[in-house]
Amino acid sequence: MIISKVNAEHYTWGDHCDSWVLKDTPGLSVKQEKMPSGTSEKRHYHNNAEQLFYILNGKAVFYMEEEKFFVNTGESISIMPKQKHYISNESAEDLEFLVISNPSTERDRIEI
Repeated sequence: MIISKVNAEHYTWGDHCDSWVLKDTPGLSVKQEKMPSGTSEKRHYHNNAEQLFYILNGKAVFYMEEEKFFVNTGESISIMPKQKHYISNESAEDLEFLVISNPSTERDRIEI
């Protein structure tokens, strides 16, 4: 089956952020997400999941442990299990990205 934003499961999170579930199995999760300007998620970590964020459009700011990283369109960043992190859109444009998690983050998110 071909999956896109048109037919994928959709949900909202945070302050008007969107997520489209492109694949979600126990071993792998792939989501396309959109964050409006000025939004961020809560600081958290995953006990088991490693994540890769690939920026489709916009500029992301990642806070990982005590460091700050700027990730631009066409770039990616990896988050290891137990690494405290969150993503923020501090630009004036929408931010769109893929988040790929192995294994899935289902029931594996600990907010700080």
